[in-house]
Amino acid sequence: MDREHEQRALADVCQRLSQQFPDLDPALVEAAVKVSHHELNGSPIRDFVPLLVEHAARDRLAFALDKPRRADPPPPDPSGAQPREREPGAAILRSSEEAF
Repeated sequence: MDREHEQRALADVCQRLSQQFPDLDPALVEAAVKVSHHELNGSPIRDFVPLLVEHAARDRLAFALDKPRRADPPPPDPSGAQPREREPGAAILRSSEEAF
């Protein structure tokens, strides 16, 4: 697999994962793909790199969504209304640095 074909395949991976994880920032998805791709840079056989990257990035993103996060408490509402509960499974990641 030549470099250009691999780059196109990785762009397709980003697109598929963005559709699979619509609650996540596309930049976070792209970061997961880049980190996963970087881990395979020394691999001499490149034919399966996009597939391996997709699996590794998907695992990273799923972990990022499932990993419990401590969020800063919201500021008090001046009207006295109770804060809304977050929906189960809702993503609370604010940056790619938090996920990895």
